[in-house]
Amino acid sequence: MSTLSNIMESQGIGSAADIEWLHMLIGDWQLIADLAFADIVLWTPTKDGSFVAVSHARPSSSATLFYRDFVGQKIKAEWRAQVGEAYETAQIIESSSPAWYEETPTRVRAVPVIRRVRQGSPDPAPSGPIAVISLHTNLSENRSPSRQEMTFNSCANDLFDMIASGDFPDLDAAPSPRRGAPRATDGLIRLDVDGVVTFASPNALSAFNRIGFNDELEGETLAEVTTRVLTGKINVDESLPVVVTGRAPWRADIEARGVTVSLRTIPIRHLGERTGAIVLCRDVTELRHQEMELITKDATIREIHHRVKNNLQTVASLLRIQARRTQSDEAREALTQAMRRVASIAVVHDTLSEGLNQNVDFDDVFNRVLMLSAEVAAIHGTTVHPRLTGSFGVLPSEYATPLALALTELVTNAVEHGLAGREGTVIIEAHRTEQLLTVHIVDNGTGLPEGEIGDGLGTQIVKTLIQGELSGTIEWGAAAVGGTDVSIEVPLRFVTSE
Repeated sequence: MSTLSNIMESQGIGSAADIEWLHMLIGDWQLIADLAFADIVLWTPTKDGSFVAVSHARPSSSATLFYRDFVGQKIKAEWRAQVGEAYETAQIIESSSPAWYEETPTRVRAVPVIRRVRQGSPDPAPSGPIAVISLHTNLSENRSPSRQEMTFNSCANDLFDMIASGDFPDLDAAPSPRRGAPRATDGLIRLDVDGVVTFASPNALSAFNRIGFNDELEGETLAEVTTRVLTGKINVDESLPVVVTGRAPWRADIEARGVTVSLRTIPIRHLGERTGAIVLCRDVTELRHQEMELITKDATIREIHHRVKNNLQTVASLLRIQARRTQSDEAREALTQAMRRVASIAVVHDTLSEGLNQNVDFDDVFNRVLMLSAEVAAIHGTTVHPRLTGSFGVLPSEYATPLALALTELVTNAVEHGLAGREGTVIIEAHRTEQLLTVHIVDNGTGLPEGEIGDGLGTQIVKTLIQGELSGTIEWGAAAVGGTDVSIEVPLRFVTSE
């Protein structure tokens, strides 16, 4: 849960709809700060009549005023009246004179945040502002602003007007991935109501130059520019027309000449009527290339797991055929054990080939591995009732493969030796914490011969896997039900995700 939600819920202020609206607003927090060349702080009212800061953004387009974060703090006395007036009147309040902060002259503006209700929603509209934004602009830099800076400020003023009227954030805007999202400093294009470019930042012009447009953007219709660039293209983003005309708050990509430019449009409205748009653009060629590489690598890994699984199953089948044809009981037993071990590894790879990551639900894997115990029991004339209690959870593949093989060996030993020729149960108890996985394999069989564990190949395999591969511990002992209790502890300090 975010800091914003934590603070508002701890203060008992704001509804769930208010919190959701503020989350949408701070999703564009950095954009607003960059356009305004100012530090911005979001204040929500408290029960005692004051305000508490729930979010703070510093501009990347200019120097920050506040080197310490305000989040979680009560509002300072010098800002209280101005922020309170904006909250009470639902109007943007400008400071009448420069305010001083640590010997730096600043201009403070308070903007009320109005929440709009989606048409047809049963949720009632709030009677007034739900929060207030304070802007703190540094006035110590005495210089003539550039045309880009004036355009950025104009765009910021338009957005603040929309925030104060409930038109921003836009309810029609689709959620978009944060990775690669265009920022104001990446490139900004200002459109009028007809989609004509009135301003294009140098970075925006450079981005369009890379995709094949070599003229000036200003004065051109952005839709016509993109049409010329994409002449002859068969596959075009279907949302592109409404994005380049500034009609919808969506995102789209332009691909040409091996370059990908991401566009994001923010329609500008006044009194509900569209008056223009802001188009943010960014060259995301390298990001899209990396994404394609990741997709390709993921597909390759899954295909490898699939092929390994098929090959292992083929090997298991060959071992099963050979076991059936051999005349030696000892050789048949050895081949059957090898077949079972190969099959248990194949189960893990089968699960990995189905997912998008290298983590597996080990409970599902182990339930499939337990089916192998029924085959072993049938060979030895045993009726076994395996039962899993607890949960292993999600484990990475480097844990899943050795653990599945080790547990297969232990369950098989319980069936072959502990329950040979009789009916019994094998209970697998799994308990997991953040740091440790504990597993008990308990049977009600004959127990350990002479109270000692054997030194056969199966025991050696289990010890190597648990102690060597998983850095865990394993102990054999007598079970309370009269059989054997094998205790395994595996540290999970290297497991990073569930």
